[in-house]
Amino acid sequence: MASSSTPVRPGRYLSLFLVLLVGAYLLVFLTGDKKPEPKLGIDLQGGTRVTLTARTPDGSRPTRESLDLAKRIIENRVDGLGVSGAEVIIDGDNLVITVPGNDGGEVRNVGQTARLYIRPVKFAMPALTPEQVAEPEELQKQLSGGLPGGPGAPAGAPADRAPAQPPGGENPPETPADQAPPQPRPFPDEPPAQPAPAPNPSPTPAPSPSPEPGASPSPAPGGPQQPADPKAQRAERIAVEKQKRQSTNQLVQAMAVDEMAQRCGKDEEDVLVGNDDPSLPLVTCSADRAEVFLLEPAIIKGEQIKNATSGLDQQRAQWVVNVEFDSEAGRTWADFTRDHVGDRTAFVLDTEVISAPEIQEPILGGNTQVTGQFTEASARELANQLKYGSLPLSFESSEAETVSATLGLSSLKAGLIAGAVGFALVLLYSLLYYRVLGLLTALSLVASGAMVYAVLVLLGRWIGYTLDLAGVAGLIIGIGTTADSFVVFFERIKDEIREGRSFRSAVPRGWARARKTILSGNAVTFLAAAVLYVLAVGQVKGFAFTLGLTTIFDVLVVFLVTWPLVYLASKSPTMAKPALNGLGAVQQIARERRAAAQATRGK
Repeated sequence: MASSSTPVRPGRYLSLFLVLLVGAYLLVFLTGDKKPEPKLGIDLQGGTRVTLTARTPDGSRPTRESLDLAKRIIENRVDGLGVSGAEVIIDGDNLVITVPGNDGGEVRNVGQTARLYIRPVKFAMPALTPEQVAEPEELQKQLSGGLPGGPGAPAGAPADRAPAQPPGGENPPETPADQAPPQPRPFPDEPPAQPAPAPNPSPTPAPSPSPEPGASPSPAPGGPQQPADPKAQRAERIAVEKQKRQSTNQLVQAMAVDEMAQRCGKDEEDVLVGNDDPSLPLVTCSADRAEVFLLEPAIIKGEQIKNATSGLDQQRAQWVVNVEFDSEAGRTWADFTRDHVGDRTAFVLDTEVISAPEIQEPILGGNTQVTGQFTEASARELANQLKYGSLPLSFESSEAETVSATLGLSSLKAGLIAGAVGFALVLLYSLLYYRVLGLLTALSLVASGAMVYAVLVLLGRWIGYTLDLAGVAGLIIGIGTTADSFVVFFERIKDEIREGRSFRSAVPRGWARARKTILSGNAVTFLAAAVLYVLAVGQVKGFAFTLGLTTIFDVLVVFLVTWPLVYLASKSPTMAKPALNGLGAVQQIARERRAAAQATRGK
């Protein structure tokens, strides 16, 4: 006898699958945004694309190695920000970042990553509002606190105080007592009228690069203006910004603070991004444009940060950012914090201050903790900026553009129509060839599709998985693999009937033989999908992922749905009729074989 000593309880298998299916849909409708829709990829729902143009300090073309490194770091940043379904590709000297959806804010944040430094804060003040800029006396009130370095030293130049000692030991220019102090004003206008101006108070712009052979010389002042070379014009602007915002002269610093206090509230391009010198001071704004900083030369580079993570401090009940330095930076940080308790230190990303915490106590070792009014999202963003913020290249800021999904939706519609036609043909063939067993095939495929859909919705909600056209192709092929498993099972039942067994006894024997083949076939398919997922890039990963997912659910459905349903059908006298189960031809073959065997034995 081939029957197992353990009784088969198909109701348990079906109940288990029903519990899993109902549980999955309860999670779909009762958790998260409660929308029973999977997240779609950029080729199905459209998305945002940002092109970042690489630049080098000397204007030369970036190397392939530096582009590859920048690509890997930006990919890590995208993953760290929780943006899924994103692609980062190298296109010439550009990096093209594409993410699903219409909100390009996170992509723009990714594009802001470049050079990260830690600089001591020498002076900070609130930026001016548009109303304060319109009232000059407000500026004097803001600047009256003075630059650090000397008691009461002014940042602008109020008349009754001496200027602060400049960095590097320079002596400030002496101003006679009867001479009116210089008033802050935009740089690089002509220097203030005074008998002994500060050294280089109004540096002249660096000369433009030599014109190419055959180019017309620059016109003389007052002559007809010719269109300037954009590259030379930008180089000149960068040189001017360096001179006024990275000067070691105190008066120039004061004028730069004056100008930045007015500029911080304006959303304009900062040409100094990626071109600042970490060995010089820097006048810049905070990322939220709320403060103006005069920063000292960098003490730690972004490359010296080994890791940065965000977490919830249980004792303080607030979100914090934990930063880990390498050994050299750890020693530098320990020495610095020991001597500067109470001072602020700025984390500067592409000349913008992303955080400026106060040193509360000396910190030994290679770890430190940044506290503040963080939310979970802001702490995670700062940790990612510190962890992935240092790139080998700087990039031109660019605007996000919307990518249309028209072509993708048309392709999806065509693919779904083709899939529906193929599915209908498979069911038609199953009904003609297997009769009622074909209905069980249809029911099993529907159960498999329902479970896969629920899991895709949950994966999109939990890990941000996005379904694209390649993923749809993987789903269709995976469902086809599920149908193959049914065919293997049914053919094993036929083999048992050909050997002379009844439909009732052939089902458990056929299942015992078929399940090994089904498991082996699905294991091969799953391994192929896993290898493809690990080795592939881009949309091919989506194909491999959905193929592997449907392969897993193929096994689940065959064991928990198809096998119990067929077993129940075998117990029904109605289903044993050849007209319903489509096994009449096979049973006829079995009868002919028995008759031939009996005739042979009779001889």
